[in-house]
Amino acid sequence: QVQLVESGGGLVQAGGSLRLSCAASGSIFRVNDMGWYRQAPGKQRELVATITSGGETNYADSVKGRFTISRDNAKNTVSLQMNSLKPEDTAVYYCNAAVRRTPSLRILDLWGQGTQVTVSS
Repeated sequence: QVQLVESGGGLVQAGGSLRLSCAASGSIFRVNDMGWYRQAPGKQRELVATITSGGETNYADSVKGRFTISRDNAKNTVSLQMNSLKPEDTAVYYCNAAVRRTPSLRILDLWGQGTQVTVSS
């Protein structure tokens, strides 16, 4: 069984920084795209940032220049460095990964359990 385990998050004042990490564990052949999404109360889940296995990144306009996504392919991990945090960044952040367990099995779209990020004004 493959799962994503997140760490990081918490409470920070506006202008502060936090770092989220996510590790894919289990029997894994390859991890393709990885990313972070967030969901604020009463809102739909939205993309924050994604990164391909080759290192190509994509960011939501609202976080460009403040957040940085990175990954370690050898460890199957993805991180999100969040700087200059704003109260509107408050949300539950979810890790996402496209995982192939063997060369012949279909790709699994996996989600982490979510971690709360709260930015106080």
